[in-house]
Amino acid sequence: MKRKLTTLIVAAATFAIGLVSTACGSTPYSAGGGDYGSRLVASASTTRVAAATVGVRRTLLGRVIVDSRGRTLYLFEKDTHRRSACSAQCAQFWPPLLTHGVPRARAGAKQLLLGMIRRPDGSRQVTYAGHPVYEYVGDSGPGQTNGEGSQEFGAGWDVLSPSGKKIEGEG
Repeated sequence: MKRKLTTLIVAAATFAIGLVSTACGSTPYSAGGGDYGSRLVASASTTRVAAATVGVRRTLLGRVIVDSRGRTLYLFEKDTHRRSACSAQCAQFWPPLLTHGVPRARAGAKQLLLGMIRRPDGSRQVTYAGHPVYEYVGDSGPGQTNGEGSQEFGAGWDVLSPSGKKIEGEG
């Protein structure tokens, strides 16, 4: 009986933590609605649970940095050092990679190039080689680079190499 009660308490606590993190995980990206909006809420809530990890994956553009799910990360040429220029509607299409805690490098990525900035809403965004990094909602799976070369929201979007330099494809 004691074991069943302990299991029940652990299950209830896990469920409660999930509810609280879902409720607290609302982000500026959730205002979008539609297909992209629901994908963004799920994306933002998963990247905010713990410290973000950044790795490397081979794509048609070569080796690029990716998030923990293998999704390509991009820089926005309009960003200035330590400040993101992508918010509101921009962040609905280009969700920033958010973190709770110091981001970590996986094989191929360089820990020394990882950092964080604070966004206007108080969340922390991962940087790589000083560039705030973003996903692109047009990439539906790992290793896709559909956002490469885009000029949305007033400047270019490029993938990053493991050395932190932008890779300019034909986009």
